[in-house]
Parts: sequence; C-alpha cells; structure tokens
Amino acid sequence: MEELVPSEFYLSQNYPNPLKEKTVIKYCLPDKSLVKLTVLYPDKTIMKELVNKVKEAGTYEVEFDASSLTSGIYFYRLQAGEYIETKKMVLMK
Repeated sequence: MEELVPSEFYLSQNYPNPLKEKTVIKYCLPDKSLVKLTVLYPDKTIMKELVNKVKEAGTYEVEFDASSLTSGIYFYRLQAGEYIETKKMVLMK
C-alpha cells in the first residue's frame, strides 16, 4: 500500500491535551524539508529540541515526555521551510 503524501504543511494539536506526563505531536510535510520541532517555555524561549533534521514528505509523530516539568502552559513550534506554526499545550499534574 502506498503512503499518501500530504498536500500542505500541518501541525496538529498535541494529544492528550491537557497532558499529565507524555503527549504526542503530529505533523505533515508535503515536501522534503529541514524540520525543527521545539518545545517552548511560556516566554517562548526554547526548552527542548525534539526534531532538527531533513525529513522526507510524509506524516510524522513525536512523543514528548513532560514528566519532569511543573504544571502550566507550554508551547511547541514547527518550522519547516517557510512554514512556521506554534501551538499551546497544557500540563496538569
């Protein structure tokens, strides 16, 4: 079975959200791209880099372990080519 190539860049809402310890972030790439997926503190400074490499077109998911963080609002950002999108995630312990 052939995998379908996405027609546009897309960053989905993390699941579950709110999260307790771990969450999954999915994203889609229509073209081969240098991908940077980062988790940000509330002031938008980088906390952790989850992905920083060239990826082929396709759909991907990354698990983020937030068990060492305190409850609060955090952000995650996808940068791929000219595409940049940031979304919010809530950690509740």
